[in-house]
Amino acid sequence: MAGALIRENRNYRLLFSASAVSNLGDGIGMVALPWLATLLTQDAVLIAAVATAQRLPWTLFALPAGVWTDRADRRLLMVRADLVRVVLMALTLGMVLAPVQAGGIWALALIAFLFGTAEVIRDNAAQTMLPSIVPHEALERANGQMWSAEQVTGQFIGPPLAGVLIASSIALPFGADASFYALSAALVWLIALPPKRGGGEMARFWPALVEGLSWMRAKPTVLRLAVMLGIINAVFIGGMTVLVLYAQEVLGLSSAGYGILLTLGACGGVLGGLAAPRVAAWLGMRAALLVALVLFVTVHLMLGLFASPVVAGLALFTEALGGMLWNVVTVSYRQRLIPDTLLGRVNSVYRFLGWGAMPLGAMGAGALVSVLEPTLGRTAALHAPYLLGASVSAGLLVYALARLRFD
Repeated sequence: MAGALIRENRNYRLLFSASAVSNLGDGIGMVALPWLATLLTQDAVLIAAVATAQRLPWTLFALPAGVWTDRADRRLLMVRADLVRVVLMALTLGMVLAPVQAGGIWALALIAFLFGTAEVIRDNAAQTMLPSIVPHEALERANGQMWSAEQVTGQFIGPPLAGVLIASSIALPFGADASFYALSAALVWLIALPPKRGGGEMARFWPALVEGLSWMRAKPTVLRLAVMLGIINAVFIGGMTVLVLYAQEVLGLSSAGYGILLTLGACGGVLGGLAAPRVAAWLGMRAALLVALVLFVTVHLMLGLFASPVVAGLALFTEALGGMLWNVVTVSYRQRLIPDTLLGRVNSVYRFLGWGAMPLGAMGAGALVSVLEPTLGRTAALHAPYLLGASVSAGLLVYALARLRFD
């Protein structure tokens, strides 16, 4: 039953494979990019600037990306975005092989910004493509399978592989990434999408965007989920931004150890992706999301109060489990509810609210460490973003108990 979609649906099989390959590249980059940043500087604010640059496009381009997705061939958008990422990884490889002495961290930030821009377009197109190739009643199963595969390749295989590659040469991960994104582009190119249903000629850019905004405003539950996701992601990306320094300085891990730490998180993601559809059906959507929020509070307390690689690995496992449960429930709900002709635009509004705050979270975490370090010391300062994250997640849990309802 679980593999029926992959066996019987060619388009889903191709999209599934492309996502797995693309996320393998993302998993390698998740370790390699911040590790390269730490070779250029140990300044928490500058390292945060690279993470901020990669997430800033979600604030700048998420809304127009929705209009582009509804107007254009979603398959071609994904192919072109993957090819842009091939070029950017090749440029990073060139930067490593011919090191830039002055301003290297800013060159890396520029590459991260362009990479993030391509990611905005690709991810929005990919998420809006799935309901066109999978029956609506199978969306939870399809999303769970896709995200489990992405966790396996992106966080289970990619990070430790990156650690091994970095140990040989910091250049190797970027060459590997370029190859994986090229293969992803080729797989997406082979997908045959059915013609779009209805919609006719779309209005001009601004009226088309307003149509998506108006739909979102008329659905208070979807709007609340988007705002909550924005806060969750800001806290999450803040923790991930300082995690590379936390792993090096608090936990004493090497690049291989850091990769293994992220892999432990992937185990939770794989389990969450496979179990989330059943958990959501058993508990109901609201209760499942409340469980996810409880897990987020627990995770941040574990990272904020302890300094153990084992506890950190368990925390990342739990965080990925909760994140997968949240995503499977909310994305499937959205994909079923939003009309196909509006899906790209409404999805982009949702992601603008849900992902747009990530640059603030990344820069805020780096700034918090920098401000607290002179008073509390480096170790305590690196714990601080996680303690703040626990407080914010607890506030979201209280809000959800009071306001989150499904029709």
